[in-house]
Amino acid sequence: MTSLFRLTTALAGLAAMATGAIAEDLTIVHGSVGRDQEVLRKQLDAFEAETGHTVTIVSMPESTTDQFGQYRLWLAAQSADIDVYRLDVIWAPQLASHFIDLGPHVADIVDDFVPAAIESQTVDGKLVALPMFLGAPALYYRSDLLDQYGEAVPTTWQELTDTAGRIMAAERAAGNDGMFGFVFQGAAYEGLTCNAQEWIHSSGGGRIVEIDGAIEINNQAAADALSLAASWVGTIAPEGVLNYKEEDARGVFQSGNAVFMRNWNYAYALAAGEDSPVRGKFGVSILPAGPGGQSTATLGGWHLGVSRYSEHPEEAIELVRFLNNYENQKERAIVTSRPPTLNAVYADPDVAAEQEFIPLWKPVVDNALPRPSAATLRKYNEVSAAFWTAAHDTMSGNGTAEENLARLEGELRRLRGSGW
Repeated sequence: MTSLFRLTTALAGLAAMATGAIAEDLTIVHGSVGRDQEVLRKQLDAFEAETGHTVTIVSMPESTTDQFGQYRLWLAAQSADIDVYRLDVIWAPQLASHFIDLGPHVADIVDDFVPAAIESQTVDGKLVALPMFLGAPALYYRSDLLDQYGEAVPTTWQELTDTAGRIMAAERAAGNDGMFGFVFQGAAYEGLTCNAQEWIHSSGGGRIVEIDGAIEINNQAAADALSLAASWVGTIAPEGVLNYKEEDARGVFQSGNAVFMRNWNYAYALAAGEDSPVRGKFGVSILPAGPGGQSTATLGGWHLGVSRYSEHPEEAIELVRFLNNYENQKERAIVTSRPPTLNAVYADPDVAAEQEFIPLWKPVVDNALPRPSAATLRKYNEVSAAFWTAAHDTMSGNGTAEENLARLEGELRRLRGSGW
């Protein structure tokens, strides 16, 4: 043990004694991509110094589907091992019974948050989690290549298909054999649900499940959108895109080997980093739309909930409030380019100076399309799996879009039964 560590520990203990508080050991479970973990650890160190508590991070795999499965195991066992969970925006209706109602504990600050974020975490009047950061994906594009070849930023999926193909062909003819036109999240997991929902909804194909619970996804506009996406695989997108998650797509784009990328906001800070090969060579825009449709961005985000089974609920609530205070949200926005959940941070001049697209992205976040977790309640996970399977099968050549959507409709009707 170093002398610095002894001194830090001693000071933390004295701080706890001075306030009359008892230092507790807390655990937060946290899946991450990009610089999320780095920023979290720094902020937890500050919390420890301020309160005398200690906080251990339990890391999770990148796949949100895998995270959800592990969370359900812990919560079903009523495990006290985890005090604070970082929860995907869609999980509140499915996991609400396992978490403390934070409403009474944040009543003094709740009005400072983006209303849609609070609404997404409220189930039957209970605030399941306090919103940590939001997400609404962007179309990342190589501005240098668009300028070089005289191309505009595409506003439709067909324009993206055509522009990506032309630039990819030209770059390969010039000797860049590793260049692809478009990368996205095409693996069979929750990320594909987000992508495919955007393709379909922006093309006039409706929602996976409508707000009132109706099932209308089996339609020609939806089939056309999936068919177009299937045409990308092996042409403007690599065959391997069928296994891509967020970091796979970012790796290809940031290395300079893709013209376009669909990804979340966190990728901006990394692609603009000092060591990035595409630094100063890319831009972001709203996602394209289909024929007669309008751009659709899936609502994303991660929020902090306190387990009902925590042995230290007061301290865990204190931690959740701390991680969501103004300074921590500001730092997270600047370092990770994650859109904040506090309204005021969007107007902070330091944030605008460091991550210029965040204040511009506020309207996109405010109008982002939720996934149908509120409509399908505890059956959402099965609904999403059925949807991403239909999309993945279509892109893999395992049946046509029409066949897979007909099969999806039957599966959704079976899941709904007499009601969601």
